[in-house]
Amino acid sequence: MRKKMVSEFVGTFFLVLIGTGSIVLNEKYNGFLGVTGIAISFGAIVTTMILVFGKISGAHINPAVTLGFTILGVFPKKDLPAYVTSQLSGAVFASLLIHFIYPSNQNLGNTIPSGSLMESFILETVLTFILMLVILIVSHGYKESGYIPAIAIGLVVFLEANFAGPMCGASMNPARTFGPSLVSGNLYYLWIYILAPIIGAAAICTLWKNDSRNKIFNKKERLN
Repeated sequence: MRKKMVSEFVGTFFLVLIGTGSIVLNEKYNGFLGVTGIAISFGAIVTTMILVFGKISGAHINPAVTLGFTILGVFPKKDLPAYVTSQLSGAVFASLLIHFIYPSNQNLGNTIPSGSLMESFILETVLTFILMLVILIVSHGYKESGYIPAIAIGLVVFLEANFAGPMCGASMNPARTFGPSLVSGNLYYLWIYILAPIIGAAAICTLWKNDSRNKIFNKKERLN
């Protein structure tokens, strides 16, 4: 468990450092990355963290994903608090480092809605639903490990961030938003990026778990 906690801490640390760091650098250097560049940063770091830590902890690096696997029954409930604590801590430490390097930046790559709050809430819910569906299809139990899962999950993160980033920030991850929100002191929108991903992940995992008759989502049935 200690190795798993360290894995989730370090994985989430690098996710937030590279992902939100790219947003900070994009703001500092006149938008040199753009939306697509930022989306590539998020997708690439997710892919890398899955390749590095997938066999150790499953490389969830996302409390909504860990909760989803718990609902599904493939991840032990007793380990949920340790995973979530590690993920949130990693995100906070990454944001503290970014703040130390760029103290003049006020938002630290925080996710802030550009439209209505309802629009962002719906988008974050749907985006996380899709992300979790892909994770369920390619994962092994509660572990995201191997080249195919890493590429598939990283690609969907990139696509969703590239599509919805300008509208809602495309967080899909409570830890990713918790870190910069807490360190910057801008907590006003945090509830959206905690509740919406949890609802999206919980919804698909509940459907997956209860789909015992039609086998719509069942991987073994589909492969056969």
